[in-house]
Amino acid sequence: MEALNFLLYPFLGCVLLILIHAYFGIHILERGIIFVDLAMAQFIALGIALAFLLGHEDPTQRTAYAILFAVLGASILSMARRIKQIVNMEAFIGVLYIFSLAGSILILDRTPHGLEEFRTILNGNILWVTPSDILKTFVLYAVVGLLHFVFRKKFFELSTGNGNGNGIFWEFLFFLSFAFVLVSSVQLAGILQVFSFLVIPALIGRLYTRDPVKILIAGWGIGLAASMVGITLSYKLDLPTAPLIVASLSGAFFILLIFRIGRMRRSDSSTNTESSKEEWETRT
Repeated sequence: MEALNFLLYPFLGCVLLILIHAYFGIHILERGIIFVDLAMAQFIALGIALAFLLGHEDPTQRTAYAILFAVLGASILSMARRIKQIVNMEAFIGVLYIFSLAGSILILDRTPHGLEEFRTILNGNILWVTPSDILKTFVLYAVVGLLHFVFRKKFFELSTGNGNGNGIFWEFLFFLSFAFVLVSSVQLAGILQVFSFLVIPALIGRLYTRDPVKILIAGWGIGLAASMVGITLSYKLDLPTAPLIVASLSGAFFILLIFRIGRMRRSDSSTNTESSKEEWETRT
């Protein structure tokens, strides 16, 4: 019972993360900018690192720096369609990520506990999440979720490339809401887990369907199961939580991918057999 009480809030944190990130993952995969979450999260982490360097120990002050960099990052990414006309978008996102990572390392190298702080930003602290953290995260995600529900048609039009011009404002609103989610997520769970929750659940759903609702349901189910396995193993084996959750989620993806490949081979084999049979009957 004691273990159950201890693991309850980390699991609830994972529930909230999966619910919002699997949704954004559908948009990110549709746009083909897979590593934008990693780049944006690391850019926000650059702001958090700067707060550490300036001696801001209060979490509220660090959050303020994170929000500032989130708005700046959203402004940059809202110009994605124009940037795409000049350079490869994935390459640009890669440069943004590596710049943010290098900047974070250089800044944290000048802080008293730089390595420890860098590991915290990377791996997060989901195992030590508090009820207050859960409540604040729920409120933020609920507001963002409501915004995307109300304007879902507009956001999906932009992600599928069917938007009708004048999209810069909506692009900015999309990336700003995404950035605000990441501000909370990175501090709650770390960059590693946040990136996996964004990409892998949506990718799992897309193995079997292109229907957004079905993708969400499949991604949520697998994501929650993998989170439960990762958190439990972390508690029992005294291993880092985020890497175990990521490994569990990745393992589920690889297993389902193998099953999908097997089904495709059986389907192709069946089709070829039917074709050969029809050809033989035609000849005879």
